[in-house]
Amino acid sequence: MIASLTAGEAMAEGAFDKTLTLDPARFAVVNVTVDGKPMVLRRYDAVYVGKPVAMASEQPARRMGPGGSPSGADTQTLADPLTYQKLSIFVPETASETSAIILNVNNGGWFASELQSDIQDGGAYRSDSDTDKAGAALAAGYVYVDIGSRGRGILAADGSLPGKAPAAVIDTKAAIRYLRLNDTALPGSAERIVITGTSGGGGLSSVVAASGNSPDYLRHLAELGAAGVAEDGTSSLNDDVFAVIAYCPITDLGHADMAYEWLYSGIRTEENTADNRWGERAKAASAELAAAYPAYLDGLKLTRADGTPLTSATMKAAITDEVRKEVERHVAAGGTIPARGEDFEITLRQRGGEKTLVLQNDWVTVENGAVTALDFDAFLGFVAKTSALKNVPAFDRSANTGNEGVDGENSLFGAATQAYSNFSAFGWNNNEVKGDGSGPDDTGQDWASYTSGAGAALAEQVRLINPMAYLRTEAQAAPYWYIRHGMIDRDTSFAVELSLAAAARMDDDVKSVDFRLPWMTPHSGDYDVREAYAWLAGVLGR
Repeated sequence: MIASLTAGEAMAEGAFDKTLTLDPARFAVVNVTVDGKPMVLRRYDAVYVGKPVAMASEQPARRMGPGGSPSGADTQTLADPLTYQKLSIFVPETASETSAIILNVNNGGWFASELQSDIQDGGAYRSDSDTDKAGAALAAGYVYVDIGSRGRGILAADGSLPGKAPAAVIDTKAAIRYLRLNDTALPGSAERIVITGTSGGGGLSSVVAASGNSPDYLRHLAELGAAGVAEDGTSSLNDDVFAVIAYCPITDLGHADMAYEWLYSGIRTEENTADNRWGERAKAASAELAAAYPAYLDGLKLTRADGTPLTSATMKAAITDEVRKEVERHVAAGGTIPARGEDFEITLRQRGGEKTLVLQNDWVTVENGAVTALDFDAFLGFVAKTSALKNVPAFDRSANTGNEGVDGENSLFGAATQAYSNFSAFGWNNNEVKGDGSGPDDTGQDWASYTSGAGAALAEQVRLINPMAYLRTEAQAAPYWYIRHGMIDRDTSFAVELSLAAAARMDDDVKSVDFRLPWMTPHSGDYDVREAYAWLAGVLGR
């Protein structure tokens, strides 16, 4: 692993460290109540890099539509041109020098995130809520930090697209370095940073937690004037974190399409595929993608917690076991399971209110608190009834297989002058749009040839946002991992999430991994705050 720097081993001072030094006397007072009692916080706002990217005053509006895609084509005026590289630090009166620091990333879908604060003057927060992480953190005396970060969907003043991968990761690492630079100025320990996020933010949190102190990011950090990066490119500060709380992390994008079809192709129908797009081309693409996944999965050489292999031959059984355990937890907690042929009633929390689904139980039998039968394919079909499956491919969708427009995660990749780029072998090799800069039609090269030569930068983009590329390497991984992916979340393959948990568990730096598929939970986060923060209190006390 990469050893953490000590004071005696520190290299040259960062080129912008003096500029980025926080004045502890410059703060705003924020008055809140926590569990009904008044609490006074100090709020510090700062730009966390020495060379922030100049942003255009008019930005594309990024209202999120179904499946995490932007909806609408309006623009919005950027009130604060530095919002994507700023942070807010909230210090409660009860914080000490050893208090944990909660680093909250608001990135969703790998889109850019303006600085948004979970804590407002006059706000009321509670530690006995399953959805109030700010309340849980403040009640525990933790320092709470919100950050803005670049990501896809933003426009620079020069007309370029500055949110391409790995921008969000670089910004988050720069924020961590800022906290380390100013560690002695405020309560809270930068050696106890806990990063947390949901969906794209869960993916962002995971790769930051996996890749601590990797030199792969130094060039990008230097370009922004991040704390601790000297003019000669050496680093005097670390960017590893203590723990990660990641909800439904969208990760391993270069292989996520294969994992998705490997899991779902056998139960796809026109009815359970988004927009009924399950024609002959989609079927052929699904089959090709599914067939490619086993070689990749087997090559990871993963094992389960009991030491048995986690491979293409055992992954579905491993997922089944996680589902079984969750069913039995639900029953043990007093929940009921309808008999086969009877109905589940599932209440989903969504934007705009709650939604109740009534779906037949055609997949699980429980007797005396134990699962006695579980039909895995029927379970997958059940998941697809709660929310239609993504189109084929699920992620690298633009410009192939008849898909029109910029769709999926493609806008995260490519040069800053490109609207999008295919980022997987299938997407690239099947690109159908002449002149978009992707595919053999424009480059004369297939994916393997292109990314081993002229397209090495594109391959690097994919790698730098993938935690699987850094776990079990010399990078300093977070010691403690809390990963949740909902039991009915179809936004990525269960195989991706189990693989992430397994790779983390196998990393020498990692001391524990707490992984679950929470009962009847869709794509969402921060729904089990009391459980998550009880877990955090436990690992902090070790």
